[in-house]
Amino acid sequence: MPYDFSNKIALITGSGRGIGKATALHFARLGADIVVNYLRKQSAAEETAQEIEALGRRALVVKADVGDPDDIERLFDVVEREWGGLDFLINNAASGYIRPIAEQKVKGWDWTMNINARAALFTAQRAAPLMHKRGGGAIVNVSSIGSGRTLPDYVVIGASKGALEAVTRYCAVEFSPLNIVVNCVAPGIIHTDALQFFKDSDLMLKLARERTPAGRLVEPEDVAKLIAFLCSPDAFMIRGQVIWIDGGWSIDVGRQWTS
Repeated sequence: MPYDFSNKIALITGSGRGIGKATALHFARLGADIVVNYLRKQSAAEETAQEIEALGRRALVVKADVGDPDDIERLFDVVEREWGGLDFLINNAASGYIRPIAEQKVKGWDWTMNINARAALFTAQRAAPLMHKRGGGAIVNVSSIGSGRTLPDYVVIGASKGALEAVTRYCAVEFSPLNIVVNCVAPGIIHTDALQFFKDSDLMLKLARERTPAGRLVEPEDVAKLIAFLCSPDAFMIRGQVIWIDGGWSIDVGRQWTS
């Protein structure tokens, strides 16, 4: 076991499936108790909780829309009331409108920004005092390579992820005196449910597999392991960074041109 998260409490937003679920289970295997947050898929969240409990850890399932400030308040009120504090916050929940620029609406912009960027600020605001009273902690935000590279019809999500990365840097500086480490991970193309909303998703997967130097796609478990590292004592001196995890896809320009 690379890290010991025994007696630690982790809140992972959007942890019913995909990267969030993989992270919840990985942290549970490392010894942490998990707050499982979901919005729509209660059965998936409860399944995640059952798997956590099967590993011998506690699971607390809380429905909350992190795009709604009142729901954020309620979520953290529940965590504080039930478990008294928090050690790790993983801002994984995400949403957005995958459309060309010409078809974007103000409502879609606001929705996407509120869930992907604003939530990271206000969950961190509530998490910080809960972490401080336990001696510190770590926050990891989940971004996307679409913040720094263009993807088809990804404009509002890409913009929201860029804002999320800025929030990461500011939190990293302001929370350092509280012994809270803040960083961000940006995964490449992963075969999760979210990919179905892209046009030509099968082609995207095919090309990603062919053009990733590592020889395979990034898996949710790969991201979970990176997040755990950033929450570990080994990452104490890493602050406010955005770490891309894409198997080298984004840097191999030659392969993009010749394949």
